[in-house]
Amino acid sequence: MSAFFTIGISDPEFEFDHLRWITVKSKALGRRADITIYVPPNAQPYASLDMVILLHGVYSSHWAWALKGGVHKTASRLIENGKMRPMVLVMPSDGLYGDGSGYLQHKTEDYEKWILDEVVAAVQANVPIVNQKSKIFITGLSMGGYGALRLGAKYPNVFSSFSGLSSITEFAQMALFLEGNDDTVLRNSVLSKESVLECLLANKERLPFFRFDCGTEDLLIAFNRGLHKSLNEHGIKHSYSEYPGGHQWEYWKKNVEDSLLFFNGF
Repeated sequence: MSAFFTIGISDPEFEFDHLRWITVKSKALGRRADITIYVPPNAQPYASLDMVILLHGVYSSHWAWALKGGVHKTASRLIENGKMRPMVLVMPSDGLYGDGSGYLQHKTEDYEKWILDEVVAAVQANVPIVNQKSKIFITGLSMGGYGALRLGAKYPNVFSSFSGLSSITEFAQMALFLEGNDDTVLRNSVLSKESVLECLLANKERLPFFRFDCGTEDLLIAFNRGLHKSLNEHGIKHSYSEYPGGHQWEYWKKNVEDSLLFFNGF
């Protein structure tokens, strides 16, 4: 029996670049939600393929990583060059709350459960090569980095590793990106204003090795440096990198490659 009352899948006749699209009725959100999926063309010989979930930032949706970041083309190049084993890329919407849900549990919708349970279930049900043997990784940019680092830290039993690009590290930083820099509505909606560091510390003994990076001209650089410093002080093993660039797609398009190659090492 399907976990979803309704599920719509794109017709292969009209798909392109090995991308496909799924719309499901989410119980966690109480409405329909979308997922973009990249299935590499040379997947057939494999009994199972690992899955990388990529979370988008504010203002955006499920299509952004592919149609603004070209991440599927980056993955194809790495696979063709033998630098990365074939993996399925899964790009869900955040649930489309306001300017961004933060991938958090809200009082009336559970955006965390949407990613953690329903996205995984939807992919496993409709992409048979992703199954119980598949490892699951998670990454994201900005708000998506906030989601990926928190969820990776909170659920090490689900995610084999995780990463973040230009990540928000504390709930209060969401206000930097919201309309009018006002987080009042979001603040009143969420159940908990979570901190990446607190989530990491709570599971310190169970964490896999993980990574994050940020651009030297990014408005979040000081927060990322602060997280790196705190992790070192608490003895939490991780990889942190800085590269030239700001809070923009030119940075994410180029540097998501590091996260894909990092996951390939697991």
